[in-house]
Amino acid sequence: MHIRDKFNQLLQNQALKHKLYVIIFGTHTKAGRRFDLVLIIAIIVSLGLMFFDSTLPYNSALSAKLRYIELLFALLFTAEYIVRLYCSPHPKAYAKSFYGVIDLLAILPTYIALLFPPASFMAAIRLLRVMRIFRILKLVRYLQDSNILMRSLLMSRRKIFIFFSTVAILVTIFGALIYAIEGPHNGFTSIPQSIYWAIVTITTVGYGDIVPQTALGKAVASLTMLLGYSILAVPTGIITAELNNEMSAHRNLVKCPNCSRNGHEADALYCKHCGSELATPSERVIPIDDEESK
Repeated sequence: MHIRDKFNQLLQNQALKHKLYVIIFGTHTKAGRRFDLVLIIAIIVSLGLMFFDSTLPYNSALSAKLRYIELLFALLFTAEYIVRLYCSPHPKAYAKSFYGVIDLLAILPTYIALLFPPASFMAAIRLLRVMRIFRILKLVRYLQDSNILMRSLLMSRRKIFIFFSTVAILVTIFGALIYAIEGPHNGFTSIPQSIYWAIVTITTVGYGDIVPQTALGKAVASLTMLLGYSILAVPTGIITAELNNEMSAHRNLVKCPNCSRNGHEADALYCKHCGSELATPSERVIPIDDEESK
């Protein structure tokens, strides 16, 4: 009887784990959808309180009350994290996963700030909670399209590196030139300070904290401004060209098994030419460019 009781208890624990897993990790049940809704509300409210707290004077009475409420939210999210570990089929894999780390980092700052008040600035890490909404709403599958942009940036990294190297040389030249023309008596106290002015000018930001006073300095500043307008379009063109190539390759990848025509969109399910069923998006493999593989 003792062995049977243990066996029944084990079955009950497994049934409880499965039930919790369906509710917490799944969304196909009514309980799962309610749990996700409550969790979204808790995340939004906790972030709203944190935003409101940042506008209050330091150590105000209302701020102290909000910290107690934040502690309650931290305890709630801690309990949720523990339950996720308990009902997950692979707790270690969940803890090491991207969202497992996000869940942990979202609750740790509250306890660290509680034990070490000087570390209260780490509370801003709690903003990571907003990342959890992506998982709850199952938006991750829509983020897969961002891989195209990431590959475009990766493929254009050499051209962008050369571009920024050229810009670095130009701002150094203009910075040294304006330093020699204006000098410390006009605010250009050092070459690094003058390079800072050149960066602000060539990017058309124009803070106005340092301005040339002489006619020759203003002429150099005008040339720097005009050069900045022509330079800013270069990285945009590089990335746009690589993005266009990547999207074309992505479309050409989807090939119809019946008519062998390509050019379909990445999420297409049927051929636009013959109507045959295409491979599912999960079965399509994105080829790695030779340059990227190197």
